[in-house]
Amino acid sequence: MKLDRRTLLKSGFSAAAGMGLTGLVARNSLAGTALRRGEANQAGGYGRLSAVKANNTGEPILELPDGFSYNVFGKTGQKMSDGLPTPPAHDGMAAFQVHGKVRLIRNHEVRDKPGKSIAGEASSYDHTAGGGTTTLEVDLVTRELIRDYASLSGTMVNCAGGPTPWGSWITCEETVVGLKPGQIYHQDATVASYAKNHGYCFEVPVTAETCAKIEPIKAMGRFVHEAIAVDPSTGIVYLTEDTRTAGFYRYIPEVPGRLAEGGKLQMLRIKGKPNYDTRVAHQALQEFDADWVDIKDPDPSNATEKAAAVYEQGQAEGAATFGRLEGCWYGDGAIYLDSTDGGGAKKGQIWRYKPRGGAGGVLTLLFESPSADVLDSPDNLCISPRGGLVICEDGAVENYVRGLTRDGRIFDFAKNLTGKGEFAGSCFSPDGGTLFVNIQSPGVTLAIWGPWEKGAF
Repeated sequence: MKLDRRTLLKSGFSAAAGMGLTGLVARNSLAGTALRRGEANQAGGYGRLSAVKANNTGEPILELPDGFSYNVFGKTGQKMSDGLPTPPAHDGMAAFQVHGKVRLIRNHEVRDKPGKSIAGEASSYDHTAGGGTTTLEVDLVTRELIRDYASLSGTMVNCAGGPTPWGSWITCEETVVGLKPGQIYHQDATVASYAKNHGYCFEVPVTAETCAKIEPIKAMGRFVHEAIAVDPSTGIVYLTEDTRTAGFYRYIPEVPGRLAEGGKLQMLRIKGKPNYDTRVAHQALQEFDADWVDIKDPDPSNATEKAAAVYEQGQAEGAATFGRLEGCWYGDGAIYLDSTDGGGAKKGQIWRYKPRGGAGGVLTLLFESPSADVLDSPDNLCISPRGGLVICEDGAVENYVRGLTRDGRIFDFAKNLTGKGEFAGSCFSPDGGTLFVNIQSPGVTLAIWGPWEKGAF
């Protein structure tokens, strides 16, 4: 399926996908000599960061470069336009243009024990699960919130996901809890059973005006999902898995653009290197020829007891292992993804997969962090309309929004002053003028604008 430019512009996908990435290159020497976090005048960046108060509320939430401003809205607990309280744990997000306004669809990575859903039983996939998505409509000129409402209810641990070129958001569950007691990933405690199985992908239309019950796309796999990215030229969906032994997957739909009608799930394999472990140290620009192996049972019945049930099927066919694959974004004919704890220092890797025909492609390491001082645990990512890679850190101490230039240099863009909470959900408005990003805890959404032309974003 070839999606035409009109369809892409209608969904806002072309601006969100980014352009001019052909020259994105990392040099190993740069990784070793990159300026440390917090240093000024980093190449490709916007200069020294300093505390800036929110334009609309006066709150000191961010450090930003000179000339940049931001608004804050969509806070946890605030009553939304539909009368429901804003859920906590803001995470993955994408921006679309609808009727001259920006619509954000935002995940909520709620990982509570069985309880109540956001919108009640009639509008929820699982009335005992507290996660889901909210939709926020924002004025393009004032960058103020117009209205917000629940758009998916009754899911769990909605971590990341990704936009589609046909105008929807795929939200992914980062857990395999379900009808039997099981563990929520990142937590040691075993929780009681839920009313439905979890570990799936759900598709939320950007045009939805209310919260409706949405069924999972089970053919896209039941595992510890993180993010997705869609190749608009083929309709193939690429998926990441956030576990310490993770796979990189793709979903080939039977009908491109209509994911719920079925398809084939596959896992990436390095040619000539069965069960290759990408988590070890690599030289930047190292390339690997790759192909794909079929996952015969994408919805295994034992997934709650064995979170790696899908991954082990790929391993049996020689598929590759990654470390905590998180962010995933399409741009310039390639899929960009990151490993949060990959590499020799276990502080993160940035990878690019470029399809080559239908059977396979080339996997390239773009950047590997030599230490937490350079890049600390990359998580969500997106590509700016000007060609830079926006990286949200999920480190142990201070968290930044970082940038990776097309020549492989890392720079600071924003620092979280709240003292807690990771950045997540970075995405640009379709016109490229606003960067939206979440801080997961205490749970806020930020709209940032300024002189983008002065740097790589």
